[in-house]
Amino acid sequence: MTSRQDKAANLERAEALTARAASTGADVVVLPEKWNLIGSADDYRAGAEPLEGGESVQAMSGWARTLGITLVGGSITERREGREKLSNTCCLFDPDGALAAVYRKIHLFDVEVGGHVYRESEAEEPGTEPVVAQAEDWSIGLTVCYDVRFPELYRILALAGAELVTVPAHFTTPTGRDHWHVLLRARAIENQCYVAAAGQVGETIAGKPAYGRSLIADPWGIVLAQAPDEETVIAADVDRTRLRDIRAKLPSLANRQPEAYRRPEHIAPA
Repeated sequence: MTSRQDKAANLERAEALTARAASTGADVVVLPEKWNLIGSADDYRAGAEPLEGGESVQAMSGWARTLGITLVGGSITERREGREKLSNTCCLFDPDGALAAVYRKIHLFDVEVGGHVYRESEAEEPGTEPVVAQAEDWSIGLTVCYDVRFPELYRILALAGAELVTVPAHFTTPTGRDHWHVLLRARAIENQCYVAAAGQVGETIAGKPAYGRSLIADPWGIVLAQAPDEETVIAADVDRTRLRDIRAKLPSLANRQPEAYRRPEHIAPA
């Protein structure tokens, strides 16, 4: 998607793309990060919604129920009662439209890239819990964008049983060009799981184009589908037999040596 500040327009576009994805036969549909509104910290404060009764949550619930799909709702900016800061929140809905899982982005994008400064922590607070949800008889690990740079999170999800990890994102063009494919394929390879990454594309914010190139990778790191540089839908099959075969023949998860991973006493912390 190319989401901007117009929430009504974003909802309308997301509904059309979700229906288009479902028409491919998809059982699981993944939206990008902050698909319902992208803007400044003030825009996020003004447009944030509670999960209970929020229009974006209600819309996603309705799409999942009407289309009979599992919907990983990318992320939206959530307002939580009694908390000063917002959350970057991913909601997963089952085919009945029920809210089945909630994940709040753990790693906030506070960086300087391409001459631009990004400070998600200005308006948001980090989540505290990894989440693996059960959907379509699969275990789905939920992450958001910048999380992909933290392999320990993905290993935790894999050890918790994740077979598919979703990565809704709003990657910058400089970081996306050099890191997007490398990071996503690495997370798939090292954790021997499928990765489905739905990205924003184009000029979501004036002068700050998003990288796009949404992709789906298999547990061998092969890119099964990749989006062109436009708003669109991609689809691919996930195959548990292939996943299990890879894990059996190259058992890197089974060959872990957790007892050796403690920090040696003679190495001082950084």
